[in-house]
Amino acid sequence: MTKPPPLRQPCPPGACDCGREQLLENTGSDLRILLLTRAEEKRLLERLESLESLADLEKMQHRIYAQLGVRIAVAPGVKEVRSMRGIGIQIDRLPGLCRKTRQAIPTAIRRALEKRPDIAYSLLNAHDLFQDM
Repeated sequence: MTKPPPLRQPCPPGACDCGREQLLENTGSDLRILLLTRAEEKRLLERLESLESLADLEKMQHRIYAQLGVRIAVAPGVKEVRSMRGIGIQIDRLPGLCRKTRQAIPTAIRRALEKRPDIAYSLLNAHDLFQDM
């Protein structure tokens, strides 16, 4: 008999708006997000902080969606991009996705972009900011 994988522990009452309990109550719900335990979240954030290239970032976006069902959109903001804060990182709100995790993922990606500005330049170039003249 195989043991089910461990699920994320619930947040303290009133500290989060993740809707974990409602997700567990619905029988047809996608429970992949609950497989992201605190230890796995820490590994994910470390991996995001150590991105090597834009292709690596895109690969991580696809893997996160495939394994957890979380969509992450990374694109230049609508106004000028003067710093890494000008790059928009959007995460869909999903039932079961902790508020702290929704904040920690963009922070980890921004740290990677600050460490490796060439990734940010590649991202800007991919969105035609540095188009060839």
